[in-house]
Amino acid sequence: MKSVPAAWRWAFVVLVAVVALAVALWPRESGDGAPATPTAASGGGGTVTDAQRDAADLASCPRPHDGASTAAGPLATIDVECLADGSSMAVGKSLAGRPALLNLWAYWCEPCARELPALQQYAGRAGDALTVLTVHSDPDEGKGLARLRDLGVRLPGVQDGSGKVRTAVGAPAVLPVSVLVRADGSIAKVVVRPFDSADDIAATVARELGVDV
Repeated sequence: MKSVPAAWRWAFVVLVAVVALAVALWPRESGDGAPATPTAASGGGGTVTDAQRDAADLASCPRPHDGASTAAGPLATIDVECLADGSSMAVGKSLAGRPALLNLWAYWCEPCARELPALQQYAGRAGDALTVLTVHSDPDEGKGLARLRDLGVRLPGVQDGSGKVRTAVGAPAVLPVSVLVRADGSIAKVVVRPFDSADDIAATVARELGVDV
């Protein structure tokens, strides 16, 4: 039997290496079905139904209140979608006149899932002294609603898959991130870590915004 030409043997070796590399780099999903490396370019979740919103049972988004000053600061011109009902929310106008904590999260983020219940607990303590608003930062709105439903978190929230809020406040591309906003619309602090508890949130907010609850 004739031996295989050396050039052919090398071609075969190269082919095997290319196939192995392609398999190694092929996109995979993590155990919970979330993209292994989620990005803003991830596919959207399609149309969200009223049934999905009803199942999540979220609190209504904040709206401009009597006596609120004119919207100012980096969020003044940002419009996003309210998760509770799909309506448009003008972030700056709706938050004006009251300190706020905006929590940027996504359905696939496990530290976010551990933090969100603490945020809800803190919001209950804060009452009208401070607005707590969740900001779902992935294009798949349906999965965001389902995650909140499963966690039992009913905080008011908005959908921001294109990252308008993140860009406006200059937050890094990590999650979770909490943005502490003064009553005048200016940014007091961008917190780039998950909170451990409601007490941790309270201490941080008291230090940065002067709201002690």
